[in-house]
Amino acid sequence: MKRTLLGTCVLMALAACGSDNNSSSSTSSTSSSSTSTTTTTTATTGAYDSALAFDKSNYTTINVTIDGVKTPVRWYKEVCYVAKPIAAAATQSGLMGTTTISNTACGYQSMNIFVPESVASSQDAAIYFAVNNAGWMSSYITASVADGGTFNSSTSNVGAALKAGYVYIDVATRGRGMTAADGTYAGKAPAAVVDAKAAIRYLRLNDSVMPGNANHIVVNGTSGGGGLSSIIGASGNSTDYLSYLAAIGAAGVTSDGATSTLRDDVLAINAYCPITDLGNADLAYEWMYNILSTRSTVGSYPNPTGSSSLMAKFVAYQAGLGLKTSSGTTLDATTMLAAIKAEVIRSAETYLAAGGTIPNYGETFTFDASSASVVSSYVNDWITIDNSTKKVTALDMEKYLKFVATQKVLKNTPAFDQTGLTITASSGESNMFGTTAQVYSNFTEYSWDNNDVAGDGIGYLDTGYSWTQYSALSTTPLVKQIKLINPMAYIGNASTAPYWYVRHGTRDRDTAFPVSLNLSRALAADSKVSDLNYRLAWNQPHAGNYDVPEAMAWIAKTLNAATAKGL
Repeated sequence: MKRTLLGTCVLMALAACGSDNNSSSSTSSTSSSSTSTTTTTTATTGAYDSALAFDKSNYTTINVTIDGVKTPVRWYKEVCYVAKPIAAAATQSGLMGTTTISNTACGYQSMNIFVPESVASSQDAAIYFAVNNAGWMSSYITASVADGGTFNSSTSNVGAALKAGYVYIDVATRGRGMTAADGTYAGKAPAAVVDAKAAIRYLRLNDSVMPGNANHIVVNGTSGGGGLSSIIGASGNSTDYLSYLAAIGAAGVTSDGATSTLRDDVLAINAYCPITDLGNADLAYEWMYNILSTRSTVGSYPNPTGSSSLMAKFVAYQAGLGLKTSSGTTLDATTMLAAIKAEVIRSAETYLAAGGTIPNYGETFTFDASSASVVSSYVNDWITIDNSTKKVTALDMEKYLKFVATQKVLKNTPAFDQTGLTITASSGESNMFGTTAQVYSNFTEYSWDNNDVAGDGIGYLDTGYSWTQYSALSTTPLVKQIKLINPMAYIGNASTAPYWYVRHGTRDRDTAFPVSLNLSRALAADSKVSDLNYRLAWNQPHAGNYDVPEAMAWIAKTLNAATAKGL
C-alpha cells in the first residue's frame, strides 16, 4: 500500500521515512567526511503547496495500441510543477536549431502524465519518470504518447512502461541554451537538476490524490538525461538545492529556502551513457584517448599540447577519488586500463551468453552509418572469441580504442569545455555555466586559462584572473555549479537511490569510459545502494533504451524487492 504520509513528512522525522539528508562538501571525492545537514522545522506545508494541488479530473482519454492491444490512457496535459515558473522567450535555440514554443509560461517546467486506465484508481503503480534533456540542453515539454499511437513493448520503453501498468511521465526542464522572456539565460546549472527535483516534489505533495506511488519513482534518461538522472539519484534530499527550489516555488520548501517538508529522493535510476562529472570529464577524455596514443594513431590530434596537459591532470584527479575496483584494488590511473578491459570482456561474454554473435578475428563489424562521422564497417583486429566456450580469449586495448575512435570521430580537445578556445571547432557544454547574463563561461582550469577570444568577458585574457584566482572569488557561481550537477560529489553523502541500472556503449566515444566506471565504483561503495546493475553495453554507440526487455525486467525485479523491504 502506498504511504500517504510522504506529502507531509517533515525533515526532523526523515529517519522514520527512510531517508537522510546529508550532502557532500567535496566536488571530487566520494569519501569526504564533511557534510551539510538539513535544518529541521515543525511546519507541515511548504510556502507554495496550496498553489500546486493536482486536479485529478483534468485529463483527456486517448487510445494507443501496445503489441496489438488497444489501451486507453488518461493524459494529464502539461502539468506545471512549480508555483513560480520562469517565463520563456517564444523563440528558442537547441540541438535541432531554432524553434518557436507555444507554452512560454511554463513550457520548460511542466510534465505530461500518462496513466493507463487499468491503474487509474491505483496508488501503488510505479512512476516511470523520463527526462529528455539531450546534451544537458533545455527540454521543452514533449508528449511521448499520442492518441492513435502504436507501440512494440519489446523495442519501446514508453510502450513497455504503459503495458506494465506504470504511470509514464515526460518531464520538461530548463537547461543550457534556454532563453527567458527577459533575455537572460535561465537554464544555467543547476537549473535542470532543480527542476527535476521540483517535479519529484510535486509528485510527493500530491501523492495521496494522484495515480501512482511517489515512493516508487524510476528515473530514465540518456546522455545529458543520463547525467541528470545520475545527479537526481545521487543527491536526494540535499539541502544544497533548497534556495534554488524556493526561487521557482517548488513544493515543500519555505519561501526563504531554509527548510523543507518534502523529500526529493527516488527509488531507482535507469541511466544510459551519462554525460556527467563535467568538471573533470575533459581530463578523463584526454587520458583515455592518449594513454595508448589513440589520438595520434587515428589522426585526431588538433591540440597535442592541451591534450597532454589535461591527460597529466587526470592522474591526480583519479587518485583523489579513493575508489576501488571490483576486486578491491585501488582504481587509479595505473589500474584503469585493466579495469576497462575487464568490463569490455564482461560485456562481450554477457552478450555471447545471451545468444549474440561477435565477428571472428579478421571478420567485419557492420554499423548503421546514420551520419557522415560514422563508418559503416570495421575489420575486427582487436577481439578474439572462442565460440565453443563463448569466452573472450584475447583483447588488444590499443586496437580496441582505435576501433572506438575510428567508427566515430573523436571530439576536439578539450571535449566538453570548448567555447572561447579558437583551436576547437565546436562549443561543448560551456553555455551551461556562468551567470544568467552570460552566454557561456568556461568552467575548467585549462579552458579558462587558455580562452583566447577577446571581449567575451571570460578567462584570464579578459578578466586578468587565472582559474585558481577566479574560482576562489566569492562572487563566481562556477565552483558551486560544477558540484551541483556532479553525482560524484553526493554519492555516499546524501539519500542515494538504492537501485541503479547504468549502461555505457562499448563503442561510445562521446564521453570517456572512466566516467561511467567511476560512477559505478562510487555507487558500489555506498551502503545505501542495494543493487548496482552496471555494464558496458556490447557494440552500442552513444544511445539509450536499446535493451528494453532487459531494463524493464530489472525494473520489475527492483519494484518487487523494494515492496518486500517496505520501501
